[in-house]
Amino acid sequence: MAHRDLKARAEELRRQIQFHDHRYYVLESPLISDYEYDQWMRELREIEAAHPELLTPDSPTQRVAGQPADRFVKVRHPAPILSLGNAYTTEEVRAWFDRIARLDERVREADFVVEPKLDGLTVVLHYTKGVFTLGTTRGDGVTGEDVTANLRTLRGLPLRIPVDGDGPIPPRRLVVRGEAIIFRKAFEEMNRRLEEAGERTYVNPRNTASGALRQLDPGLTASRPISLLCYAIVDAEGRIPSTQWGSLDLLRGLGFPVSNEAQLCRSLDEALDQAPSWEARRDTLPYEADGIVIKLNDLNLARDLGFVGRDPRGAVAFKFAAREVTTGLREIGVNVGRTGVITPYAILEPVEVSGVTVRQATLHNFDYISEKDIRVGDRVLLKRAGEVIPYVIGPLVEARSGAERRYKPPTQCPSCGARLRRLPEEVAVFCVNAACPAQLVRNLEHFVSRGAMDIVGLGIRLAEQLVSAKIVSDVADLYTLRKEDLLGLDGFAEKKAEKLVAAIEASRDRPLARVILALGIHGVGEVSAADLAAHFKSLDALAAASSEDLQTVEGVGPSIAAAVVEWFGQARNRRVLEKLKRAGVWPRERAPAKAAGPQTLAGLTFVITGTLPRMTREEAKALILQRGGRVSESVGRLTSYLVVGEAPGSKLRKAEELGIPILDEAKLRRLAERGRA
Repeated sequence: MAHRDLKARAEELRRQIQFHDHRYYVLESPLISDYEYDQWMRELREIEAAHPELLTPDSPTQRVAGQPADRFVKVRHPAPILSLGNAYTTEEVRAWFDRIARLDERVREADFVVEPKLDGLTVVLHYTKGVFTLGTTRGDGVTGEDVTANLRTLRGLPLRIPVDGDGPIPPRRLVVRGEAIIFRKAFEEMNRRLEEAGERTYVNPRNTASGALRQLDPGLTASRPISLLCYAIVDAEGRIPSTQWGSLDLLRGLGFPVSNEAQLCRSLDEALDQAPSWEARRDTLPYEADGIVIKLNDLNLARDLGFVGRDPRGAVAFKFAAREVTTGLREIGVNVGRTGVITPYAILEPVEVSGVTVRQATLHNFDYISEKDIRVGDRVLLKRAGEVIPYVIGPLVEARSGAERRYKPPTQCPSCGARLRRLPEEVAVFCVNAACPAQLVRNLEHFVSRGAMDIVGLGIRLAEQLVSAKIVSDVADLYTLRKEDLLGLDGFAEKKAEKLVAAIEASRDRPLARVILALGIHGVGEVSAADLAAHFKSLDALAAASSEDLQTVEGVGPSIAAAVVEWFGQARNRRVLEKLKRAGVWPRERAPAKAAGPQTLAGLTFVITGTLPRMTREEAKALILQRGGRVSESVGRLTSYLVVGEAPGSKLRKAEELGIPILDEAKLRRLAERGRA
């Protein structure tokens, strides 16, 4: 076939495939069989492989996952990608309306568009001459991250507009805002397949979509059934509609996936009349939505109103009521914390809340139980705060049968039997026994943990044995343990006892930051312990520091400063410190390692989980610090990368849910050496 004919054939195949992608993935109305579609795709790939000069950026063959990126590039948005103000009641929506009506009388005659408030990840899509060229996350609203390669794998995203040759002519440059989501049915099917394959399943669609889109490897994105719904034109070069309703029509005509649930309302009253029906069918919508968005239809009016803070005045999110369920309260248990605080919790009949089976929930404190008149055997209302922490709202009094019993708070510690204490004007009830086994076991568990003194072979079971046998009365007693002390315990033979004593001996030389962390001071984690060690250089100086001195350290605020002062001020803690000093566990801060090589990791924060193949965790931390990076103990939104080894813990799942990029040891080394993985 002549080259000119091949070019025409490739163009025709691309047009047909894109048209049928739109029919299948957006309209859910396919016109051809999978076999026909596969034949066309195969023919197009063969043409492009034989004639690379015919390959175009908008070709459907380019949806396949490419090479993993080194890191996400920051991209400034052409206009602010703002969040919305929230309203939780009809009165709050009317208050919003009154505020903007006072600013501009045109509001009182305005019409409105009601749309679902999609619970996904906001994305910004750039098109030049109808071709998709760039896709970013929302980021902080001003700057997002370039996830173009990942977005290309979404079948519902048009690589060229209009999809249908008969559609409207697009602006020369067009920037569209949308939401990356996973439809309920696709999410359930994905979890079913994962479960059958023996792999871990996911909790909710939103975090799964967000995590998959923010992976450095587009192959991971492509493996998840992510869809897209678009709802706004951010910027354009050329004529665009002046109304929100017209914008949705244009987007739909160009081939973008747009929600069919949107409604045009002639007044605010009409929009509010729709709200109850939206909430009633929230579980029947094909996707997760946590409310509705009420927008001024007149985009010029909305623009003239401007914004307050970071919220545009021309729209408001009317949130659905928080997720609440009812279940039976079987019993009330209590926990003894590491600091002695006694905390009640509810033992529940298992119930599913937002995709998670809940068996226990917090009851906050004993005053809360009394004020709410919560009784054992009650039918209780349960809520997950922020979709994470379950807590009991209160009892359903009308459901009582008379068999319920009032709860009597304990007067003695459930662990040691000591009388509980409560300070005036405080809700906390606590055990004052410094030798309380529950506190001591928890203290030992923390002291010997990997991030602290890292005493291999001493876990919580052994800690319980040591406390129960009265072999140790505080953490410092570990350094007086002899092999003979251990041989009398269940499961200990001579070799095991020798190994544990050797591990304890090896921990005497841990650096100052590790010792500070091991002390278990409330609020002092791995990063703040390192900062305190670097500033004060010794435990003597730290113990003598005032609250004001402590707050001169970066990252140490009033609450952490108060906790440090209080900890060193307690007589029992000073006795433990004296024993540690006599045992030779009294390090001074070593001089910081000189930077080795270029600062390729400057400004980046890493978290390490699992066992790395060639490096110890300390070696990995040292490498990161030498190259200008920072190491944290917990995964959060400020984490730049999670470094993963064999048998990773829950940090991996959290990182995936937050969309934190994942590195193995090899990629960490490359990133440290070259500035790219």
